[in-house]
Amino acid sequence: MFPGQTNFYSGKVRDVYTIEDNLLVMVASDRISAFDVILPKPIPFKGQVLNQIAAYMLEKTKDICPNWLIAVPAPNITIGKKCEPFKIEMVVRGNLVGHAWRTYQQGNMLCGQKMPDGLKENDFFPTPLITPSTKAAQGHDEDISEAEIISQGLASEEEWEILKKYTLALFERGKQLAKKQGLILADTKYEFGKLNGEIVLMDEIHTPDSSRYFYAEGFEERQQKGERQKQLSKEFVREWLIANNFMGKEGQQVPEMTNDWIQIISNRYIELYEKLIGEKFNPIKLSEEETEEKIIQTLKKL
Repeated sequence: MFPGQTNFYSGKVRDVYTIEDNLLVMVASDRISAFDVILPKPIPFKGQVLNQIAAYMLEKTKDICPNWLIAVPAPNITIGKKCEPFKIEMVVRGNLVGHAWRTYQQGNMLCGQKMPDGLKENDFFPTPLITPSTKAAQGHDEDISEAEIISQGLASEEEWEILKKYTLALFERGKQLAKKQGLILADTKYEFGKLNGEIVLMDEIHTPDSSRYFYAEGFEERQQKGERQKQLSKEFVREWLIANNFMGKEGQQVPEMTNDWIQIISNRYIELYEKLIGEKFNPIKLSEEETEEKIIQTLKKL
């Protein structure tokens, strides 16, 4: 228990402590999930990688809109403001990939919008597309249209316009930051909340767990030849699971995670960090006691 703790929530990969109902202590664990299943073994330094990327990206976008971040007292810990979340994920797509591509093949309507005709997988959209989804408490998130968001009261018309404006501006900044590193930000998602009547950006942003990046070098050639694009995301973990007959369905067994494979995943996450941020990763292993002490000291200051 932390001083003033009023709530605790354990998610698939993060643990969240509420302090006096106005602060959140978010712990990015080394747990890894795929197909809505937590895999049996942790990945060394994964929490630090994602936490530090998110903190870096929140710092780089704070001129666009206010965000929840207050402090990063330890490598895998963020302390921020507690907001009242919108029950919407603002998914934004620059390229026709993933869920959008699967939907496109069945008919090119997504979230009440018609996608342009004649596109191939991974092609750029003429302009980025916002394809929101509902935040499901359980089960999978579901696509939702702008009209449904407003009619269901998930956001007012005025709030929706602000959410759209922030989402497109953040995505543009994310694309610029990626371009400097020789990457293409293909799609990502943002989550927003309200604090004292103001709309605030929450959670992690532009991380490989919430975004899909392509390598820019050779992108056009691969598109012309119909080859697969080189991705920077945790897609390689999903591909390994699929190759071993696991997609999170009932009766399926998670394949054995050997120490060598765990090390490969850890190395890939570190590679993701270095490619995205453009700096050498500095792995830091603190004991639980040291981490707790850093959190308590920061909370006392706040």
